[in-house]
Amino acid sequence: MRKWTIPSVLFLLCLLFLLPDQGRKIQANAEVDSDAPVDPPKVEEKIGGVPNGLSTDSDVVKREAESMSRRTLRANAEKFEFQAEVSRLMDIIINSLYSNKDIFLRELISNASDALDKIRFLALTDKEVLGEGDNTKLEIQIKLDKEKKILSIRDRGIGMTKEDLIKNLGTIAKSGTSAFVEKMQTSGDLNLIGQFGVGFYSVYLVADYVEVISKHNDDKQYVWESKADGAFAISEDKWNEPLGRGTEIRLHLRDEAQEYLDEFKLKELVKKYSEFINFPIYLWASKEVDEEVPADEDESSDDEETTESKTSEEGEEEDAEKEEEKKPKTKTIKKTTYEWELLNDMKAIWLRNPKEVSDEEYTKFYHSLAKDFGDEKPLSWSHFTAEGDVEFKAVLFVPPKAPHDLYESYYNSNKSNLKLYVRRVFISDEFDELLPKYLNFLKGLVDSDTLPLNVSREMLQQHSSLKTIKKKLIRKALDMIRKLADEDPDESNDKDKKDIEESGDSNEKRGQYAKFWNEFGKSIKLGIIEDATNRNRLAKLLRFETTKSDGKLTSLDQYISRMKSGQKDIFYITGTSKEQLEKSPFLERLTKKNYEVIFFTDPVDEYLMQYLMDYEDKKFQNVSKEGLKLGKDPKDKELKESFKELTKWWKGALASENVDDVKISNRLSDSPCVVVTSKYGWSSNMERIMQSQTLSDASKQAYMRGKRVLEINPRHPIIKELRERVVNDPEDESVKQTAQLVYQTALMESGFLLNDPKDFASRIYSSVKSSLNISPDATVEEEDDVEEAETEPSTKKQSRPPRLKTLMKRM
Repeated sequence: MRKWTIPSVLFLLCLLFLLPDQGRKIQANAEVDSDAPVDPPKVEEKIGGVPNGLSTDSDVVKREAESMSRRTLRANAEKFEFQAEVSRLMDIIINSLYSNKDIFLRELISNASDALDKIRFLALTDKEVLGEGDNTKLEIQIKLDKEKKILSIRDRGIGMTKEDLIKNLGTIAKSGTSAFVEKMQTSGDLNLIGQFGVGFYSVYLVADYVEVISKHNDDKQYVWESKADGAFAISEDKWNEPLGRGTEIRLHLRDEAQEYLDEFKLKELVKKYSEFINFPIYLWASKEVDEEVPADEDESSDDEETTESKTSEEGEEEDAEKEEEKKPKTKTIKKTTYEWELLNDMKAIWLRNPKEVSDEEYTKFYHSLAKDFGDEKPLSWSHFTAEGDVEFKAVLFVPPKAPHDLYESYYNSNKSNLKLYVRRVFISDEFDELLPKYLNFLKGLVDSDTLPLNVSREMLQQHSSLKTIKKKLIRKALDMIRKLADEDPDESNDKDKKDIEESGDSNEKRGQYAKFWNEFGKSIKLGIIEDATNRNRLAKLLRFETTKSDGKLTSLDQYISRMKSGQKDIFYITGTSKEQLEKSPFLERLTKKNYEVIFFTDPVDEYLMQYLMDYEDKKFQNVSKEGLKLGKDPKDKELKESFKELTKWWKGALASENVDDVKISNRLSDSPCVVVTSKYGWSSNMERIMQSQTLSDASKQAYMRGKRVLEINPRHPIIKELRERVVNDPEDESVKQTAQLVYQTALMESGFLLNDPKDFASRIYSSVKSSLNISPDATVEEEDDVEEAETEPSTKKQSRPPRLKTLMKRM
């Protein structure tokens, strides 16, 4: 019989101890391979909680790697379908062929900053909302896990409730989506995504699975998750480390997006897009350091043997031994450690001296502030400090392009593009008290040291200091726009143009104001209508084309400088297009006499000129209205007397047409006649605008239309012949028909709409018959009768009428 040795017994005991554990592992692997739902992969629960990065035991890594490959939503989660607009948007993003996928990080950081702004504002009146410990640190943290291919962005902002997760991440405004999709189709620029409120969905440019873990003070901690497959799930979070408050977004990166696991790449993107975010942004970054460690014994013995072999004399051996005793028994090695690295240490730009800020910094700050990351610089900016009773610092920008919906909700939106800070604390961007609506295209911020911090937003809106701030902002904004015009060589006079060219900025600034006017000119016009206090300042910013501007824009000051000697009024005409106005009969005499006439072709111009009555002591005169003065003609009195009988007769003939008078005209040279309106009545262009409005008031239109005046050209052969025929036989029916036809033609040529187009057409056909020597009584030849037998079969085949009857019955 074999005797058991001590080593044999120990081996057997070890084997028996290990077998149950192996059985458990086999069972665990079998469960992982089953088709049961598997929890999605997890990032280290508390971001930054482990000093050496994210780490788990080997079995957990294996299990989570398998879970990650399945991308299975949690079995107990509540499932939702994405809104149709969201699905459409995500399809575009996921299938995007555009190379600029970097924007996802910019959008997530921007959203995190907004969440931090909100909690900081609430903390002004209730400090307890911030909590204690790390929750009081208002910052953004970025962390990556190269092994699991997960990128995480964490903030300690206001967080989201379950309802917020559904509302904010599952549904979006249809208008915002449609506008973004339309813009994408025309420009192909994904960069615009943040301007339409759909920036979060850019995560699917780089991730195929997204987790959003969020904790709001008023709700439990929840997890939102989606694989971008048209659905998302929400469940109460019972497995991750409690956040305390805020949101953590985990992106499980696609294989083709592994570049975003590179620390240098992330630093580069934060520097490019988010340098001026108002909260610190930290990256959990690796760092190599030197560390002293004990030297190995083998190395020490080798050193000793080498020393002994090299020494031959006894004295030298003793010296070597003494030296060896003095040497430290350690060595230096390279070690990788991790720490939070601050990425945006730039001081708030508005707190710096404007002379120390470069154009490039202003441009980068504008892009960050406005979420506009195109290649274009802002057209202009103003950085200033206001002192006195109310002290504040401000930076204002003129964007290079107008927003897509700038005028769509002009009178309904309270959203402002100015951010209000009080002592560096963000308060709101919903103050319409800071700037008037007509300047709502400006972007920027105001930081006041005067306004109180510990009041509600509603009370702040009524604060007396806001009126002072608004007044100064308007003045600075208008000065900035005026300076943009003054520095444009195309806008300046000869002296100013020479100064600009000598400064070397002429090429860069050329055409800048024309660009501004094409984008925001309507806002200046609305300002003239709404802001009586600054009306004259705004009028200086007006631009328009004229009969002498050769297709270029000109100003009122430039127009006045070109006025003829003795000209007292500023002449203008309104219509639908410059091309149409250039052919207007109202310009005939003015052009021949070398008068300059302004073209107003925007519908808002009609409203504008109701408020802009004069400029620099010059009255405005619409050349399509009565009251036009071009100097007296010695023959006027004689002509008036000569055509007295015709004008009196014609006035009676047109009594039913709402014609107040028939006069000799001083504005015609080639046309026989025109129809003008009374001085305070609507022009023909205004009538057309009002008639096109769905909810227009018919009774008001009749009142505001005013009286019409037919002005005739006494030198035109048609008018002269009519006079002769009226003198010979005022009851001649053909003369009455001709006079009516001439009036209706003049009505259309003057821009009015005919009340009875059928009547006008009949008169035209009668005139054509006369010119072709066709009898007025000639009738249209009738069609041959068709036999009933031939029509019956075709009638029976018609099936549409019975269907229509059936449909009507059902309705």
